[in-house]
Amino acid sequence: MPDYRRHYREGGSYFFTVVTHHRQKILLDKDIRAALRASVNKVRETMPFKVDAWVLLPDHLHCIWTLPENDENYSLRWLLIKRGVSKQCKTYFDEKKQSKSRKSRNESTIWQRRFWEHHIRDDQDFERCMNYVHINPVQHGYVKQVVDWPYSTFHRCVKVGIYEKDWGSDVELTGEFGE
Repeated sequence: MPDYRRHYREGGSYFFTVVTHHRQKILLDKDIRAALRASVNKVRETMPFKVDAWVLLPDHLHCIWTLPENDENYSLRWLLIKRGVSKQCKTYFDEKKQSKSRKSRNESTIWQRRFWEHHIRDDQDFERCMNYVHINPVQHGYVKQVVDWPYSTFHRCVKVGIYEKDWGSDVELTGEFGE
């Protein structure tokens, strides 16, 4: 097994990619979206974090979080969020997709076991990650314009003046972050 080490920094900002098990296209389902929202809100009650950006796609999501000072534990937050969604959406459980390893760990078949994180180093990196989150539906061919994707914080960012409504029409599409 690889010796993978995550980068933890108290009060840090992080870019995440979280993927469904076997890339199932279920994240836009009404029940999953509701469970994800409820689970995030529940976790934030006891382990706060700021959601700087979020985009939900059929089989994965990208987001940026900023953790509070004196707190670095994003892994536990993701564990609790994924567990909460799995418990609320038991109808999505598929025994045929559950390996021996998943069965022994009592894991659902909604999420991939791990997630990908990138510690955001500076303002330029933060802007690059924000842009990547919001351009992603265009990059995947789901919409032609960023503003047309409803499952994103892009609309919130337009309201507060971070982006213009037509942002993204001149952004060069690149495959950053290993998708």
